[in-house]
Amino acid sequence: MVLPNKTVVLRLSSIGDIVLTSPLLRVFRQAVGKDARVDFVVRKEYADLVRSCHHLSIVHEYDVASGYAGLKELARQLRSERYELVIDLHDSIRTKLLRAACKAGDVVVMDKRKLERWLLVNLKRNAYSDSLTVAERYIETVEKYGITNDSKGLEIFIPDTTLFEVSGKMAKLRLNQFEKVIGICPGSKHFTKRWPRERFAEVAVQAAKEFHAKVLLFGGNDEQDDCRFVEQEVIRRAGPGSVANFAGEFSLLESAAALEFCDVVVTNDSGLMHLAAAKQRKIVALFGSTVREFGFAPYGTESVIIENSELDCRPCTHIGRKECPKGHLKCLTELPVDRVLSAVRSMI
Repeated sequence: MVLPNKTVVLRLSSIGDIVLTSPLLRVFRQAVGKDARVDFVVRKEYADLVRSCHHLSIVHEYDVASGYAGLKELARQLRSERYELVIDLHDSIRTKLLRAACKAGDVVVMDKRKLERWLLVNLKRNAYSDSLTVAERYIETVEKYGITNDSKGLEIFIPDTTLFEVSGKMAKLRLNQFEKVIGICPGSKHFTKRWPRERFAEVAVQAAKEFHAKVLLFGGNDEQDDCRFVEQEVIRRAGPGSVANFAGEFSLLESAAALEFCDVVVTNDSGLMHLAAAKQRKIVALFGSTVREFGFAPYGTESVIIENSELDCRPCTHIGRKECPKGHLKCLTELPVDRVLSAVRSMI
C-alpha cells in the first residue's frame, strides 16, 4: 500500500500505554520519511511523554476538564488537518468520535484482544494465540503498510534542560560512593497492583546493607506516603545516607532521567515500570491481579516478573481494582521478600 503523507495517532492515556507507543512511532517515521506529517493526540497531563519525541510533527493535547465542548473543538481541529490515515491505539468512546471526525481515507484500530481478555478474566480460560506485547500489537495495526518491528525497544525523549537538572541532583548524592543504585517504585494507580509497602521497605533495607546500595524512591503525589514509609525504614535500619526520596518531587520525565542512574529497578506493574524499561534498566516487577498475557510485561529490557501463578482467582482484572474481590489479596501478599531479593541478586 502507498504510505500516507499525513497521519495522526490517537492514544489519550495512560503513562505505560503511551510509552509503549514509542516503537511504533519510530518504525512508522522511518517508513514514511522525514518530510511526512505524523501527529499525536494525547491527554494534556501526559503530553510531556511525547512532546519532545523526535518522530512526531505536532502533539494535540486534550484537556479532560474542557468536557464535551473541548472534545468537539479538538475534533474540529483534527478534521481541518485532512489526515490521510488515523491510527487509533486507544479505541475508546472519545477516540471513536475523533477518528470519525477526521474523515480520513484510512483508519486502523488496535486489536485489544477483547474476547481473549474477557475469557481470561471471567472464565480463566487462556485463549491467547500469541504472546505479543502491547508495543508489538500497536505495530501490528500498520503491518499492511509493510511496517515491521525493529526490536529496538522503548524510547523516551527528554529535553536537555531536564537531563541537566536531574544530573545535577544526582551528582549531589555522590552515587560513586556506593557499589550499586537500586530504584524502588512502591506505588501503582490501583490497589490490587500494589505489593505491600512493608515488603518494599524490607527489600530496600536489605539492598542497602547487602549490596552497599543507594536506594532511590520514585512515585507521584499519590505515592508520597508509601515512599516516605520506605524512606523512614531505610534511614532507621541502614542510615540516612542510604536513601533518597523523589516521590512527588520529580515530573514523569525527571523520573525517567533519574531512573537511568539505577542498576536495578524494583517496581509494581505501573507506569514507572515502563519508564524504567524505556531507559533499558534491569527490572524486577511485581504482578498481582494482572498477568503478562495482557501484554504489559517490561518490554525490550532484561526483567524478571514475580507473580503468584498458583491462584485460580487470578487474573481478576486487566487494569487493576480498588479492592480484592476475594478480600485476601493473596496475589501480592503471598509474594515473599526473599524471592524479590533473589531476583535482584541475579541481576547484580
